[in-house]
Amino acid sequence: MERHGRGPQRGGSFNRGPRRDFGGPKEMHKATCAECGEECEVPFKPTEGRDVFCKECYSKKKRF
Repeated sequence: MERHGRGPQRGGSFNRGPRRDFGGPKEMHKATCAECGEECEVPFKPTEGRDVFCKECYSKKKRF
């Protein structure tokens, strides 16, 4: 079968790898809140030199 254009071949798909499961549990990382100093857990790896806020302090900052 000759292909015309850029679409998938008959029976193929555009999927380029395994399906990611975004609904599963996230890996949590320990951090210290830059605002209140309490230890907290965040769903990303904290980067040195960047402030990390606990859930409560982040929600306070987000409102303003």
